[in-house]
Amino acid sequence: MASQQLEKTYDPKQVEERWYQFWTEKGFFHASVDHPGQVYSIVIPPPNVTGSLHIGHALNNTLQDILIRWRRMQGRNTLWMPGMDHAGIATQNVVERKLMEEGTSREALGREAFIKRVWEWKAQSGGTILLQLKRLGASCDWARLRFTMDEGLSKAVREVFIRLHEDGLIYRGERLINWCPRCLTALSDIEVEHEEAKGKLYHIEYPLADDPKIRLVVATTRPETMLGDTAVAVHPEDPRYNHLIGKRVKLPLTARDIPIVGDPILVDREFGTGVVKITPGHDFNDFEAGERHRLPRLSILDRHARLDPAGLQAASVEEPVIREMASLPVGKARPKIEHLLKARGFLTKVEDHKMALGKCYRCKTVVEPYLSPQWFVKIKPLAEPAIKAVEEGRVRLFPEGWVSNYLGWMRDIKDWCISRQIWWGHQIPAWYCRSCNEDAILETASKKSVSIAAGAKPIVARTAPAHCPDCSASEFIRDPDVLDTWFSSALWPFSTLGWPEQTPELKTFYPTSTLVTGLDILFFWVARMIMLGLKFTGQVPFRDVYIHALVRDVEGQKMSKSKGNVIDPLSVMDQYGTDALRFTLASMASPSRDIKLAEERIEGYRNFGNKIWNAARFILMNLDGPRERVQPKDRSFPDRWILSRLNSSILQVNDSLQQYRFDQASYQMYQFIWHEYCDWYLELIKPTLQQKDSLEARRTRQTLIESFETLLRLLHPFMPFISEEIWQTLPKPTGDSQSIMIQRYPTPLPEWDAKDAQIHFSTLERFVTLARTGRNLLNYSPAKNLTLYGVTYNQDEFNRLESLKPYLENLSRGSVQIDLKNDRYDDGLAKDVLRFVAESMTVGLRVEGEVDLQKALQRTVKQLADVTEEIDRLAKKLKNADFVAKAPPEVIEEHRQRVMRANHEQALLQSSQEQLQALIQSRI
Repeated sequence: MASQQLEKTYDPKQVEERWYQFWTEKGFFHASVDHPGQVYSIVIPPPNVTGSLHIGHALNNTLQDILIRWRRMQGRNTLWMPGMDHAGIATQNVVERKLMEEGTSREALGREAFIKRVWEWKAQSGGTILLQLKRLGASCDWARLRFTMDEGLSKAVREVFIRLHEDGLIYRGERLINWCPRCLTALSDIEVEHEEAKGKLYHIEYPLADDPKIRLVVATTRPETMLGDTAVAVHPEDPRYNHLIGKRVKLPLTARDIPIVGDPILVDREFGTGVVKITPGHDFNDFEAGERHRLPRLSILDRHARLDPAGLQAASVEEPVIREMASLPVGKARPKIEHLLKARGFLTKVEDHKMALGKCYRCKTVVEPYLSPQWFVKIKPLAEPAIKAVEEGRVRLFPEGWVSNYLGWMRDIKDWCISRQIWWGHQIPAWYCRSCNEDAILETASKKSVSIAAGAKPIVARTAPAHCPDCSASEFIRDPDVLDTWFSSALWPFSTLGWPEQTPELKTFYPTSTLVTGLDILFFWVARMIMLGLKFTGQVPFRDVYIHALVRDVEGQKMSKSKGNVIDPLSVMDQYGTDALRFTLASMASPSRDIKLAEERIEGYRNFGNKIWNAARFILMNLDGPRERVQPKDRSFPDRWILSRLNSSILQVNDSLQQYRFDQASYQMYQFIWHEYCDWYLELIKPTLQQKDSLEARRTRQTLIESFETLLRLLHPFMPFISEEIWQTLPKPTGDSQSIMIQRYPTPLPEWDAKDAQIHFSTLERFVTLARTGRNLLNYSPAKNLTLYGVTYNQDEFNRLESLKPYLENLSRGSVQIDLKNDRYDDGLAKDVLRFVAESMTVGLRVEGEVDLQKALQRTVKQLADVTEEIDRLAKKLKNADFVAKAPPEVIEEHRQRVMRANHEQALLQSSQEQLQALIQSRI
């Protein structure tokens, strides 16, 4: 029966959608609680509902899909839980922009109507990224798709909030928080991105109240906030100033005197002037100092980061100053304050100063420390068990270097601000009695917007209360704030499985097995999942956390549209195919090293796919005819060798995946398929296949299909589409033959091991490589039949060479003469034979009259210069202490191996140069 044939070239567009639809329709991605296999479950880091696939998503989800396909093929009961995050601030911003285009706003609509518009937007436009993940080949259990705002997850969020509140771990209080003046909401500490900026340092004089001639000089980067100062601090042991503690200074531009306090925590007497202003309403360190010294908190900015007239009046700022500064944004107020201070003689110096500027992680607006009533999680009691879980190895971080980062951050963790002043999200389950909190409830005239002042007494409950426990009134207003998006995301591993109910899915798939995530959300998300997973299930949420690096451009720069260096995964999938992108990302996923991605790499792995496709076409064209299955030990040398090498590759790929070394697994497959299978094995067996009806040909055809089908299964998790397309054309193995993805993943077979065949191949490879080197240097045509001389002083090597003679002649394209010599220094070859030596073997090629010796020498000299330059470059790298300290051990070892190979090549070329020079001299 004739084998199926493949098209001449591989066209991903004709393959990918067809097979993905097939896998989905067959239900191959679906997990079952009744599956008998060992459980392997992962939850997807839920992409934002507003999102579109970027290269970071492509990396993250490629690695997850490799793991889930690998484990599925091992017979595990695999669940890859998909879902989306409601992305509070981002989604609200998207819908608000659409409302602006319509000439309206969320305030004009009111909360209920606005939320309805967001749900309508989600139904129409949200979830684009899910279709793009399918395009990537993600084999999620789509029947279980979850959304952080769906009914089940919302119930889990409410339950967690209430239980934490009941345990005294959630509280409401007025604190200084990070505030985004554009998004108009609080941000947690890790939602603030810090970047270095050029600023100014302003030196301002504060006169003593009882002796204005004496002035204390304070240096600040924010002169506008001095209007809210409530003290200045000095070090209590600083002899320059400690006698002034308890006195007061006049605050410039105001009618206030403020105290001088001693504070060894806030003040470094060796830094600056040794005098520090304290502004508890606008600086986090100052807020803590204000708590220590019981200082009042004055807030002079409004929520848009403009100078607030009411705040300025409360701070006793002079009326002319208020009139000039009222409602000015910070950026415009600062130069005016500078001018006023200079005009009044209080500003002594302004100098350039580098500083860290905090910006909103969403919109990049400069963040303001802002005094506001917010909800917080008391985090220390939750952090302690999460620290132990990592210390005790119940949660393992890969690479291990992240353990110290995690522990350091967790030990210094601050209370988590979980309230956000937006409308889209999980509204906080707290209500206020209108009667008891009349002065604290602030509503707009239309009652479409409300805020709750500090000091209001909340009633936290699962449902709205019927009567106030204090006054029995029945009229309530709900807290308008919503929870931080990361609050619901922190429950993701168990909420998606049905918690708080003890569902069969929760019992089966929790704790999950592995979390694959980027380093940028280790603290945003991973740490919080561990804390809340332990708190509410008593178990860690996952066993392993694999933290992959960031994808950057080829120069190591962050990708951005403004730089024009963005690689769009959808575009490259269109151009090169999905498998090429997946294999590229996996091959570059080295521990702790950012991926420097260039399209040329993706193109290179597209060529790898083409190599596999062409190999498949060759195999299919040579499968016609009978096949005979015999024990591996009874097969030919090439068949025994390739099965043994395939066995080694299977072992290494499985071991690499077990350690999350996607790069090593990819490298092993690439090297085996391209260089060993295609370049050597297929060439070795061509003469045999031409003898169609011979016994050896029948056995080789069996080995050919056996080995190729196995390597396709090995490759499938990395390149699912091309492997499925080719596999479907092959004679099927026994069992269910619907799809490659439900076949067993290869494991090493002891009967395939053949160390003697591998030793024989090393001898063959050495001979053929030396012969090809000589042919190239002498510029002989590939078609020219040469006489090749093989000499060795090793009896075992001689025996191997004799047995390999037909293969040597085929691959070297010439006749081969093998000789055994007792004297390693006398090879017995004629003077006009160019010798190439490797260990105990010498390969000689006769220099015939047609050879241009001068050009051969020039080629040799150039190649020698190139390889010497490469040796010097690698040696410098290995002598670089910084490189050796930072590079993974396997990278250093790979560089050392390259040096060894280059040294060998250098020795060959030096010998060739000397021989060619002698031949040229002899012909003069």
